[in-house]
Amino acid sequence: MKIGVLALQGAFIEHINILKQLGVEAVEVRLPAELDGLDGLIIPGGESTTIGKLADTYGLTGPLRDFAAAKPVWGTCAGMIFMAKEIGRDQPLLGLMNIEVERNAFGRQVDSFITPIDVDGLNGGEPFPAVFIRGPRLVAAHGDARVIARLADGTPVAAEEGHWLATSFHPELTGDTRLHEYFLGLVTGANEA
Repeated sequence: MKIGVLALQGAFIEHINILKQLGVEAVEVRLPAELDGLDGLIIPGGESTTIGKLADTYGLTGPLRDFAAAKPVWGTCAGMIFMAKEIGRDQPLLGLMNIEVERNAFGRQVDSFITPIDVDGLNGGEPFPAVFIRGPRLVAAHGDARVIARLADGTPVAAEEGHWLATSFHPELTGDTRLHEYFLGLVTGANEA
C-alpha cells in the first residue's frame, strides 16, 4: 500500500510519520505526476485558502478531483474545508464531499483544545483524543455524506461519504493511530459492511 500526503503547506510530515509507524509507504505529493501509483491520499491541516491556491498554481486541482473519483481521500482540518462543496465563501475548493463547513468555527489559535470524542466504527472502544486548532465546524452533511463523530454538545466534527473521510481536528498530533488505521481500512475496503 502506498499513501500520498498533499505536501503543499501545513501539517503533512506528521501524517507521513504516523503512516510509516503503521508500516505503510508514505510519500509527499506536490505535483500531479506524484499521484500516480497511490492507493489513497491525505490532505492535511494548514491554511485552506493557501492549499487551494497552491493546488491551482501547480495544476493539481483537476488531477486531485480525478484521483478522488477513484480512490480514498481524507481531509483533516483545512483538508476538510478543501474537500467540502460549501463553505460559505469564495475560495479554491475540490468540492468533493456533500458537506457544508464553517471555517475557524472554534475560535483563534489561542482557543485550541483537546477533547475526547466517540467516532463511529473506530476500533478500541475508547474515545479519540481530538485536537482542535482553529478547526472548521461541520455544519451539515447531505446526500450520502454521514456524520461519524460529534462533540459532547452535539456539534458534528467528522464525516464520511463513500471512500472520502473528513475530520475537523488533527489526528496526526495525538499519537493515537486509530483514525489513520480507519482510513487505511477505507483504502483496502476493510471498513465495508
